[in-house]
Amino acid sequence: MNVDALYPPIEPYETGMLPIGDGHRMYWEQSGNPEGIPVVFVHGGPGGATEAWHRRFFDPEKYRIILFDQRGCGKSTPHASEPDADLRYNTTWHLVADMELLRKNLGITAWHVFGGSWGSALALAYAQAHPDAVTALVLRGIFTLRKHELEWFYEGGAAAVLPDLWDQYVAPIPLVERNNLIEAFHRRLFDTDPAVHVPAAFAWSAWEAAAITLLPDQENVDRMLEPATATAFARIENHFFINGGWLEEGQLLAGVDAIRHIPAVIVQGRYDMCTPMMTAWELHQAWPEAQFVVVEDAGHAASEPGIARALRSATDQLADAASS
Repeated sequence: MNVDALYPPIEPYETGMLPIGDGHRMYWEQSGNPEGIPVVFVHGGPGGATEAWHRRFFDPEKYRIILFDQRGCGKSTPHASEPDADLRYNTTWHLVADMELLRKNLGITAWHVFGGSWGSALALAYAQAHPDAVTALVLRGIFTLRKHELEWFYEGGAAAVLPDLWDQYVAPIPLVERNNLIEAFHRRLFDTDPAVHVPAAFAWSAWEAAAITLLPDQENVDRMLEPATATAFARIENHFFINGGWLEEGQLLAGVDAIRHIPAVIVQGRYDMCTPMMTAWELHQAWPEAQFVVVEDAGHAASEPGIARALRSATDQLADAASS
């Protein structure tokens, strides 16, 4: 992974596990400047997790950097890879409430919100629910869980560009069930038998890991194929997608008026296969006040050099604006 465009590595100065209800405990950490501009990093997936390099999008002298792992993944507990995992209390609105609880527990009046991929959807949902708690937004690889967005990547659209990878994705699903792949995977991912759910999780997670970069990155794929990581990632994503994110169709685009006043930067890779530019463009049209940055030589991943540079530039720009 090449993240040379970002700030140097740093370690957290504080970590914790926050009880958030329903038997869940959420991992959180703080790094950078304790007196700096509060910023919360909203990771992707859903079902991904924070990593040490995520701290590096922010100037550690200017920002108080908060990372957290969403319900069921990363260091949060219980982990969604457990055979009998119960995801009933893991929804978009549970996660929005968790973010607000974290903000209040850390004594933060308002913070910058930085989210990519699924994190852009959760950041939009959070900001629209709590606009007074958000001082700026950085959104990358825009995803709003509309039906045609899910169909593009999980039901066959992207196969037109990535047919070899698509064949590996659908391999665990019999031909007769391929008319609704999200449902077919759901049946397997939530089977308690690891002999059933682990191969399905590998296929689901490898498809996404292989498609997120403009050029092949086997290291990224290998990192996703640790069994617990792949299982939690695939289960949580599938659970959210089969339920449409508990959002009305088009809700996040329709809700822009609530956040139109918030300074924002939208960063989108031109050749993003996971969350194609169509959604970012529609968000830009609905919200022309937000700065719109297209990275011409990039796909989806935040680790791609052009995306990383654009995101660092965005956080630097917003820090300067906040201190001026």
